[in-house]
Amino acid sequence: MATLKDIARALDLSITQVSRALNDHSDVNEETRLRVKATARAMNYHPNASARKLVSGRSGMVGLVVPQYRNIGQDRIFMEVVAGLSTQFSGRGMQFVLHMMAEQENALPVYQKLIGTAMLDGFVLIDPMERDPRIDFLRKAGVSFVVHGRSGKVIDYPYFDIENEQLAYDLTAHLIQRGHRRIAFLNGIADRSYVTVREQGYIRALRDGGAEVLPHLHLHGVMDEAHGLTDTIRLFSGDAPCPTAIVCGNVRLARGVYQGLEALGLSVPGDVSVVAHDDELPALRASAFFPSLTVTKSPLRDSWEPLADCLAGAIEGKPLGTLQRLGSYSFIERNSVANL
Repeated sequence: MATLKDIARALDLSITQVSRALNDHSDVNEETRLRVKATARAMNYHPNASARKLVSGRSGMVGLVVPQYRNIGQDRIFMEVVAGLSTQFSGRGMQFVLHMMAEQENALPVYQKLIGTAMLDGFVLIDPMERDPRIDFLRKAGVSFVVHGRSGKVIDYPYFDIENEQLAYDLTAHLIQRGHRRIAFLNGIADRSYVTVREQGYIRALRDGGAEVLPHLHLHGVMDEAHGLTDTIRLFSGDAPCPTAIVCGNVRLARGVYQGLEALGLSVPGDVSVVAHDDELPALRASAFFPSLTVTKSPLRDSWEPLADCLAGAIEGKPLGTLQRLGSYSFIERNSVANL
């Protein structure tokens, strides 16, 4: 493997000149910087993280800490997260490190240990909880981080998010406009911050439309097909009023809802209307549902570039206002909603 000394010898420069060029120091002219980086690529040079840390104060490494769980290797969403972030950071000359926690392991000691090694410049936080302790911990530790989402009342950290409250409002309001009043909401896990704000949007739309808020129609859980199916059976069992329409937190839930309604002998949209938020998950197209599914759409893959930009910017000390970004979503009406 090539070293700084090899590059310096090839270009007849000092090792210090080569190092400063590779680390983008301002006292190196642009021609020399480009020449050094081109030679480094040609010689397949990869900097040692410890040496880079000593020279620049940065390792060029960032991390994602996630809990281990059963079948994580088969989770397509998780694999898309890892692949997308890794690609984006690699394109910025940074290394992306995935750390898997043991089951039931507390996250904060893990972050403390990783910070203590002084080898990571920052972290990506995903799936934030309400009043997420990771945010407070990293903020107090003075460590750079970016959040996929928002958590807490004071948002004084880098993030990328979408307007989850408004999209839940839009989906619910669409059903109300078509005459529905008993509208169920299959939401995500209860302590997640985006789940809370989506619930707020759902309730606000019901109240604005003059519909009653019925607690038994708002269900929380893992957003997968199995929960979509079992929650649908639950909604249409017992003596409580059944919904005429269902809002789904994602398309995987919606697929389970379709399956559950079919098992109950109910049709979409003849008996029950269904809408969902579409993250454009791999191999799951809302337009291919039968009937095709009405959605708000915001591809999950559009998150990775701004998350990488914001964390890289935080590490470089850019102004916070440039490191807080909101993505957009679109509303697509298809054939899964009928007038009541």
